[in-house]
Amino acid sequence: MSERPTKRIVLTGGGSAGHVTPNIALIPALKEAGFEIFYIGSYTGIEKKLIEDYNIPYFGIATGKLRRYFDPKNFSDPFRVLKGFREAVQLLRKIKPDIVFSKGGYVSVPVVRAAGFLRIPYIVHESDMTPGLANKLSMSGARKICCNFPETMRVLPADKAVLTGTPIREELGKGSREAGKKFCGFTDDKPVLMVIGGSLGAQSVNETVRFALPRLLPHFNVVHICGKEKMDNLKLTVPGYKQFEYVKNELKDIFAMADIVVSRAGANSICELLALKKPNILIPLSTKSSRGDQMLNARSFEQQGFSMVIDNDELDEDILVETIDELYNNREKYLEAMSKSELHSATKTIVRIINEEIQ
Repeated sequence: MSERPTKRIVLTGGGSAGHVTPNIALIPALKEAGFEIFYIGSYTGIEKKLIEDYNIPYFGIATGKLRRYFDPKNFSDPFRVLKGFREAVQLLRKIKPDIVFSKGGYVSVPVVRAAGFLRIPYIVHESDMTPGLANKLSMSGARKICCNFPETMRVLPADKAVLTGTPIREELGKGSREAGKKFCGFTDDKPVLMVIGGSLGAQSVNETVRFALPRLLPHFNVVHICGKEKMDNLKLTVPGYKQFEYVKNELKDIFAMADIVVSRAGANSICELLALKKPNILIPLSTKSSRGDQMLNARSFEQQGFSMVIDNDELDEDILVETIDELYNNREKYLEAMSKSELHSATKTIVRIINEEIQ
């Protein structure tokens, strides 16, 4: 019989999938390193659903959203945050973790504040170029602050900042090109263009790709992950074009099949493209739809030679087709730049930092 793990860690983060999937990517490596893992999130947030598959004890607390704009809930949510703080203190006293790892999002704030109150060390991970509000509120007591971009290091405390990259799920690198082609029904040898439209604000990308299909399909097979309820039923039988609202188990095979990718510029998405070495075009959300973090992420990847970038406000069929052709014809240049990146081993680096901080 194996001995019970001697180290305990609490993972926290939620509010969106981007605040959960890096934690999920850490789970196998943390187990291998001998950690007993617990998760603290909100009562009903997306993090609860995503963590269910991993057989990890999950605890919900009250949460209140942190807003920079006026909303009537700004008067009630601070009380929910205080309630969440008290619940987190009780949970941490019960779990007795050696360390807390926070991926951010408003659900994480009561947890790291409770950890600081109980003098439990905690580490924060910031995916975007500039820290989000939740992480800004959490950084003062953090032992280390992990980040994705060289530019972020300049705005973080020098004694805490570590350039690690983002952990990505190990299974994403274990796909099969042939399985991907079979899943999509592609039977010829044309190169594959993968489009990840996503959900929030992705309609412009989805529509432009579909307008461009007559010019793309003679040269590419196109697999399009377009987001919930964003399928185009009129194009379900177009040869060489396959749509999905969402892909889970077969995503690794689609990545393995893809020669180039068009994507939004969420931090986790672009780190997956870097780790998988997929030449890509990024179309970041504009400041009209976000706080502008995707635009900063995209420009950093462009400057490092990993990506081409199209501004969302300038996106049209001609620009998209011309940029796709340019990327494909110069893909070796982008593959070479991505191969030289030092951010491929984020999971190992972060687990090492966690172990160092509890020792």
